[in-house]
Amino acid sequence: MTLTHTLSLSTQLGLPGYLLGISMLLLIMLFHGAALLQIAKRYEVKSYLYLSEKKYSAVGLTFYLGVISLFITHILEIIIWGISLWAFDLLPDLDISVLFAGSSYTAMGFMEDILPIGWKMLAIIIAFSGMFSFAWTASVMISMTKNFRQAYTRMHMHKLNLSADVIDRFK
Repeated sequence: MTLTHTLSLSTQLGLPGYLLGISMLLLIMLFHGAALLQIAKRYEVKSYLYLSEKKYSAVGLTFYLGVISLFITHILEIIIWGISLWAFDLLPDLDISVLFAGSSYTAMGFMEDILPIGWKMLAIIIAFSGMFSFAWTASVMISMTKNFRQAYTRMHMHKLNLSADVIDRFK
């Protein structure tokens, strides 16, 4: 077996794609985790303070700002994937690279697989990073809804002119 044959076999198996894909997956998950921790921490602290101050509308606004921040996090991750595809010269244009990354990341698959031979597995790894990220984001959003629902319900209890004693017992 010659060196040329070995290099050809590794390319055909997609080993360079696995290496780049796993490295990028780790980078994306680290970025995603750091962003989610910041967003969740800020939301939890602010919403708790607003609830204690009976500023229920502010809890809602903070919730929606948190959701937009989560959305922006996903967009940034798609851009990071796109830049990596373009930087490794796997796709010729940055805009096409980002679009392909978004198609794969969201698992919508509206684009053909335009990656070169030996790099096709990257589309699947990008899709896995999107699935992991969306699942993680969903768990954060579920935890964020607790204070949001509490603020919403307390606000409507005030509108129904329930006593402060009843409203304060609601958790």
